[in-house]
Amino acid sequence: MKNTAILKWGVLCVLLLAAGLAPLPRQAATVRIGSKKFTESVILGEVLRLLAADEGLNAAHYREFGGTRIVFQALEGGEIDAYPEYTGTIVEEILASQAVPDDEAMRRELRARGIGMSESLGFSNSYALALTRQRAEALGISKISDLRRLPELHLALTHEFLDRGDGWRALVRHYDLPQRNVVGVDHDVAYPQLLSGEIDVTDVYSTDAMVHRNDLVLLEDDQNFFPRYDAVWLYRLDTAERHPKLLAGIHRLERSIVEQKMRELNDAVESGEQSESQAAAAFLRTQLGVKSEPKEDSLSRVILRHVGEHLDLVRRSLLPAIVVGVALGIFCQRFRRTGRVVLAAVGLLQTIPSLALLVLLMPLVGALGYPSVGEGSVTAVVALLAYCLFPIVRNTFTGLEGIPRGTIESATVLGLSPAAKLAEIELPMALPVMLAGIRTAAVQNVGFATLGAIIGAGGLGQPILRGIRLNDVKLILAGAIPAALLALLLQLLIDWVERAVVARGLKGGATGDR
Repeated sequence: MKNTAILKWGVLCVLLLAAGLAPLPRQAATVRIGSKKFTESVILGEVLRLLAADEGLNAAHYREFGGTRIVFQALEGGEIDAYPEYTGTIVEEILASQAVPDDEAMRRELRARGIGMSESLGFSNSYALALTRQRAEALGISKISDLRRLPELHLALTHEFLDRGDGWRALVRHYDLPQRNVVGVDHDVAYPQLLSGEIDVTDVYSTDAMVHRNDLVLLEDDQNFFPRYDAVWLYRLDTAERHPKLLAGIHRLERSIVEQKMRELNDAVESGEQSESQAAAAFLRTQLGVKSEPKEDSLSRVILRHVGEHLDLVRRSLLPAIVVGVALGIFCQRFRRTGRVVLAAVGLLQTIPSLALLVLLMPLVGALGYPSVGEGSVTAVVALLAYCLFPIVRNTFTGLEGIPRGTIESATVLGLSPAAKLAEIELPMALPVMLAGIRTAAVQNVGFATLGAIIGAGGLGQPILRGIRLNDVKLILAGAIPAALLALLLQLLIDWVERAVVARGLKGGATGDR
């Protein structure tokens, strides 16, 4: 009998691990193109994807990664093969520690890292500080140096601009600016705040459609602080050697996009007239004569696809986390002194901001040879698994601790071995509390999994991020509502499991995180 109980728990662990670790069949892309989290970068990513597909390559586009450092790290680590960048960003952010006086020096430094750089795509997209025309006229300012006499202004700047070498701190030193009321915001929410008058100034890109659609005033850089930000393609040299058609496509895009055209493409997407794929296809058709018809799925198909990706992230992280978390909980209860360290460690994991954890894990996962970004990202799965551990470990520990000492002593008197005592007595009695921890972990996991979209892992975070970027409530709800329903369904499923497997006398009798 005791062997049967041990066998049942063992089989359950194997089934959970098998279900969580089983890979789904995926079609590997020949070339992987990345883009940053703003409209122009996504459009350019789609342009190259469609052009590569027209050349017969199986190309995938990992949209809307985070900022410069994440995308360049993915390129350097071989997780993507190309992405659009700007020369000023390369000099001031990527190669900030090196002396790069000209384009040739820039190419030389990049080449040493295995990265190639195209010629300019034909336009420059500079940083600028913007105000509404009404506010600029009321303050009587038109140049950045005019800000010196207005220290009371409220500025909201993007997080990347606040931290970049060519960002706010360097701008303050260059112009000797006095403003101290400066906060960090997401680029996509800065415009609504500016237009509603909540803030006075924000940083923008000069080709942003919102600048011209809302008649914003760009302050003149009268002391020539900002460098040129010519749009270029960065690509891996080894990929270009393996797939010369990709490099040929990149060369076709050089000098092909003027600033006005790029602004029109941005406007077409941000106004909701076209998707990024449609805008990219229209550009290729009119400018390069490439006939490309991007497949546009209906909203329901998009939601279903992202629900499937989301469930895959949850499956691959939650099921192994249950096995690992329960094992750690048992360890903590058996070995108290070391167990306190383990409990503190898994608790500490939960305090690490999710974006920071993703960025910290990316190089480690990449160095181990696993896909760190994009569909099937191991980085996202490991981060989600780490966030699941604490409630499961803590509740397993609490459930075992809550068993009456007399019950344990009776089992010992009956001659049960430690393993049989655990399998037959302790785990069944602790099960209600353990399931409460698993329930908490599952609900948190569904919410955290939306952040996988930041590194291209897909899921319901993708429409949420796109909706925020395009200020499209319908898209935001298309991601948020299914995510909430998934969390609710998981909770109901665990409730059903509890009713099915927990003995009636034990229900509601244990304490812990309910």
